[in-house]
Amino acid sequence: MFNPEPISVILVSSGSRGNKLLFRYPFQRVAECTSSLAAKQRSPYALNTAGDVLEDQDGDSRFSDIILATILATKSDMCGKKFELKIDNVRFVGHPTLLQHPHIIQVSKTDPSPKREMPTMILFSVVFALRANADPSVISCMHNLSRRIAIALQHEERRCQYLTREAKLMLAVQDEITTMTESDPQSPFRQILPKCKLARDLKEAYDSLCTTGVVRLHINNWLEVSFCLPHKIHRTGGNHIPPEALERSLKAIRPYHALLLLDSEKALLSQLPLDCSPAMVRLIKTCSAVKNLQQLAQDADLALLQIFQIAAHLVYWGKAIIIYPLCENNVYMLSPHANICLYSPLAEQFAQQFPGHDLPSMLAKFSLPVSLAEFRNPLEAPVQEAQLIQMVVWMLQHRLLIQLHTYVCLLVPPSEDEPGLRDEDPPLAARVGGRSLSTPSALSFGSPSTSPLSPLLSVQNATKCWR
Repeated sequence: MFNPEPISVILVSSGSRGNKLLFRYPFQRVAECTSSLAAKQRSPYALNTAGDVLEDQDGDSRFSDIILATILATKSDMCGKKFELKIDNVRFVGHPTLLQHPHIIQVSKTDPSPKREMPTMILFSVVFALRANADPSVISCMHNLSRRIAIALQHEERRCQYLTREAKLMLAVQDEITTMTESDPQSPFRQILPKCKLARDLKEAYDSLCTTGVVRLHINNWLEVSFCLPHKIHRTGGNHIPPEALERSLKAIRPYHALLLLDSEKALLSQLPLDCSPAMVRLIKTCSAVKNLQQLAQDADLALLQIFQIAAHLVYWGKAIIIYPLCENNVYMLSPHANICLYSPLAEQFAQQFPGHDLPSMLAKFSLPVSLAEFRNPLEAPVQEAQLIQMVVWMLQHRLLIQLHTYVCLLVPPSEDEPGLRDEDPPLAARVGGRSLSTPSALSFGSPSTSPLSPLLSVQNATKCWR
């Protein structure tokens, strides 16, 4: 089963005092590990079962802190490059970084003015432990995150020796725990968490990768590190979408598409950094599900190419999807992956968002393909029509509906000079004709053979072919 989540995050350093493992999370629970090993004693002649293999498949607890510090603290020649090491069923990925301290921090014996001490750390590395069979795209993403954190730490180290201070604090806690009696073994990393800001940042990065896939850190409460793991965000039918398919889909955005935000305008604006582009703020405030990107560019007074770039950025981060603009001719149907339980969390949210309406009754109207024009009633007030549009937009945001398209296929009869169809090949009409509903891996624009768009970008992933 595909699992992009890391096993652990490890911080190691190397310097004049040797190789040190400063922090790892999840940390080893010494007492639990000792009791579990004693409980698992078995005959040396017993066969290894499949269950035993799975228990040790994802763990790196068998590697002690000393071993990890030795194998993960690389030489200076490997700094600034991708580090990847596979041992049995664990793969370590990091970006070793050399600390190049400026000459102004060197202490002069003749100058009595106070200066910062020369740090003893030479290099450091933030390493993620992955499963050995991890997808190459996941390995590349983890290396990218390790490099971003390393660049931020290197900057803060040059500015105010932040990493040196945090490392001294971590080592001091480890020495304090080591001097305790062996009768009460404890993990020093548990005691480091409440005292060290860097340790809490690494823990937050690990937890974010395992839950949402979006990492937002503020190193030393100063530098922001943002990262998105697309494998955790973009899924269709329970299956992850490879980043390569995502990149191809982003290139297939066209001016006649529309941008549908998955969160409210207020929620999106609150998540933006302080130094974000004003063009993105303008686009979010102008965006509407009934406007295509061409109209959006005119209303926001932005270039169409810039609209494409911002839209692709929002889609990549899972904040928006690409749809066709809402109109009366659009035909929608209930998604096969929709949660239709009566007491689901989505049903409660829908009832709070639209009082007097319930989600199961609304979804029942889309059991069969239906166009929005069929919901129009000339006798109803315009307010009710606007509320219907808002409900359809809400269901599209939560992937409860899919849009159906009609493609006209031109079947040219073969001429007399052309050879007849081979017996083993089915007729073309049998391949594209008939009336059927399908869910292809990519959505076509205008015809089944043009610019594909992945289902992650759009909720319209069903087609209707006619002969």
